[in-house]
Amino acid sequence: MIAIDRMTPGSPPAGFTFARTGRGAVGEWTVVEDPTASTGRAIEQSSTDRTDYRFPLAIHDSLSAANLSVELRFKAVGGKIDQAGGIALRLEDADNYYVVRANALEDNVRFYRVVNGRREQLEGANLRVTANEWHILGLRAEGERFTVSYDGKTLFSVTDKTFTEAGGVALWTKADSITRFDGVKITPLPQGGD
Repeated sequence: MIAIDRMTPGSPPAGFTFARTGRGAVGEWTVVEDPTASTGRAIEQSSTDRTDYRFPLAIHDSLSAANLSVELRFKAVGGKIDQAGGIALRLEDADNYYVVRANALEDNVRFYRVVNGRREQLEGANLRVTANEWHILGLRAEGERFTVSYDGKTLFSVTDKTFTEAGGVALWTKADSITRFDGVKITPLPQGGD
């Protein structure tokens, strides 16, 4: 579990590096007080740059793994173009990774691979994603199988062999999404998968 409660409000979250896929400004990531967060604090991406093909990343510094389970709570707080939050993993760099994201304007959850900065959807599900409420998003990577869950229910599994090596984990948003993240739990899994 990432100790957001020990981070300093008004400052960038400790233990993260920041990057961006696509165009436009880099993200503005800060720790904010939020009484509805599990520990009273959350990590927020607050830049409202409306560039459509813009994906700010907050990359966790001390982790690189191929097989892992990541679960977090996110809350879409604002955004006119998008209201999205997601988890990136097996991150090689800002242009090469897998990402699952939920979008409160589109009411869907999508799983993509990003190769050389180009996003390609592998799977998705249409469901209600309410803004200004906490939701739980989960992504489990074991070998070439990826399993996505939302609010405790498994949505779908997909297989892909694009990125097989260990890589980083990041918080992810899109365009002008103002999104808060909380309860970030990263669990390495044994090598070998299924």
